[in-house]
Amino acid sequence: MKYKPFIGVAGNIGVGKTTFTNLVSKKLILEPYYESVDDNPYLSDFYNDMKRWSFNLQIYFLQHRFKHHLEIMHKKNGVIQDRTIYEDTSIFAYNLYDMKIISKRDWDTYNNLFINMTQFLKKPDLIIYLKASTDTLIDRINNRNRNYEKDIDETYLHRLNIYYKNWISKIKDINVLTVDTNNFNIFKDVDKFDKICDEIKNQLKNNYK
Repeated sequence: MKYKPFIGVAGNIGVGKTTFTNLVSKKLILEPYYESVDDNPYLSDFYNDMKRWSFNLQIYFLQHRFKHHLEIMHKKNGVIQDRTIYEDTSIFAYNLYDMKIISKRDWDTYNNLFINMTQFLKKPDLIIYLKASTDTLIDRINNRNRNYEKDIDETYLHRLNIYYKNWISKIKDINVLTVDTNNFNIFKDVDKFDKICDEIKNQLKNNYK
């Protein structure tokens, strides 16, 4: 039997998605797909001037994740993806629109593009939602010390947390596993990590083929 699920790892900035994706991929023998961060040509400009660069940034993330999603659909082995394409529009882009950082014209263009791009995509078999309080996110962002994140606004992160909570609560057609990471050290809490991996396998038992 071959294990070949498609797992999406969702969560706010600084919650630990990349580390989680990396360790789970090794534990469950899955191919990891990572979000484009360090090589993103817009991210630093975005944090310096959100209004000017927000639309460019969201289009970049959308095309990058769409490219990965297409590749994932043709994989013969199991895959785990660091952030899903669905978070782009439902959380990040919409939050910027709601804050009036992205104009209605740009939002409409972006959202229509998202709808056209995603209507033929295979949805993940499981979304793992990593959640953490705003204070925890701030601590982790400070600890990883990325220059372009040093002035990230706490209110911005808090708004994203609210959007994540609303988005997760409305998902009906994809299995969701929520992991509270507030007091979870993935490197030290080995037993808890193993239990999470067992729960992932349990939720994906139909993916053994």
